[in-house]
Amino acid sequence: MRAVVITQPGGPEVLAVREVPDPPQPGGDQVLVRVRAAGLNRADILQRRGTYPAPAGAPQDIPGLEFAGEVEAVGPAALRCKPGRRVIGITGGGAQAEYVLAPEGALAEVDSLGWVEAAALPEVFITAHDALFTQLGLQLGETVLIHAAASGVGTAAVQLAHTAGCLVFGTSRTAEKLAKVSPLGLDEAIAVPRDKPDVFAHQILEATGGLGVNVIVDLVGAPYFAANLKALAPLGRLICVGLTAGAESQIDMGLLLHKRLRIFGTMLRGRSAAEKAAAVRRFADHVLPLVRCGLLKPVIDSTFTADEVVEAHRRLEGNETFGKVILTF
Repeated sequence: MRAVVITQPGGPEVLAVREVPDPPQPGGDQVLVRVRAAGLNRADILQRRGTYPAPAGAPQDIPGLEFAGEVEAVGPAALRCKPGRRVIGITGGGAQAEYVLAPEGALAEVDSLGWVEAAALPEVFITAHDALFTQLGLQLGETVLIHAAASGVGTAAVQLAHTAGCLVFGTSRTAEKLAKVSPLGLDEAIAVPRDKPDVFAHQILEATGGLGVNVIVDLVGAPYFAANLKALAPLGRLICVGLTAGAESQIDMGLLLHKRLRIFGTMLRGRSAAEKAAAVRRFADHVLPLVRCGLLKPVIDSTFTADEVVEAHRRLEGNETFGKVILTF
């Protein structure tokens, strides 16, 4: 089969599409999927650079965390998936290839979307749904702040929070990106200059009459952490989903205690197969029906063929994307 291969750690130019051995036939509850499209994620860039290796059992030289395709074959313990069914799924790596082998629990059936749209769903919507509802316990009518609202996970989180009847604030570096997010359900947009990372806290407190927001979803990291505590209401919850701008920060722990705040950290890739299966099942039950009826939608920035993977990585690294970058096979 053909696959995207990281030939050595480095820039986009180290990527190549090569012939590699086919996966083995599925055993147990495994499912072999013919991949038609695969999403590109920041984790793929970090893996390519050599700073974020794939978990044990996943290919170290073939990136890819999410895919859409057709079931080719199933193991004897797979109960739901049948050959020919259209599915989407998540994996620890190896999705950017013509075939991928995954546990049945990591898959969900899709029937009404094209391959590109389907491939844009799993990683961002499973991550956002898990963060907002499973980890944070988001409730109807709460106030939510989503950092990096124009990112893949950000656009998914905005839509999910809006659909749950919440007042949704969002940040981004530019007003132009925020203007694109607004139709997805963003109520209040806050542009955050790179040299003033704490500006959003003042605007949140002003907009909420000094109370703050109930929930913050942070995909940025260190520069925003201290200001997040200021922007949270008493008993507020913060979840750290990404660290795109750094991992170390100093905070006022007095705020943490005084407001009785709760802080969560989350990562989808490193979870056990059982934990991933539970997250996929909740996504299939609660999110996919809303996609089918048009209340939620994947946001596509651009589409590239697998042979254009170098250009796709450059597009994502340029930080001008709005929504997902997709590779087709």
